[in-house]
Amino acid sequence: MNFEYLIKTHNLKVTAQRVSILENMNNYGHINIDELFLEVKKNFNNISLATLYKNINLMIKNSLIKEVKIASYKSKYEIKKDTHAHILCTVCNEFEDLDFNCSLAVDNVEKTTAYKIDNSEFIFSGICQKCQ
Repeated sequence: MNFEYLIKTHNLKVTAQRVSILENMNNYGHINIDELFLEVKKNFNNISLATLYKNINLMIKNSLIKEVKIASYKSKYEIKKDTHAHILCTVCNEFEDLDFNCSLAVDNVEKTTAYKIDNSEFIFSGICQKCQ
């Protein structure tokens, strides 16, 4: 994946720190702020948590990355992609993408409530096969 190009297409200045953030998100798939801070700090030992948050918030604002809020857990961050759901193991905390037709669920809610849905999050939780 060409992270420099991705950053430019979201109208942001390309910096080595932003590239590192995206590389780590790509490697992990989903990563919380503490994990991300430790990984980015390996290459940029003088980066502060405030600077990391500033970059994260700017990339969220420019729709480059997405924050996934999980009840009772720290938020995870991922590079923004097509609409999808997530699944969480409540034992080992494995967290991954789930191929789920979110638009079908949203369409059904809109039809039954007369709401125009502008945001939805689908996070399923349970116990993974390894932990069962």
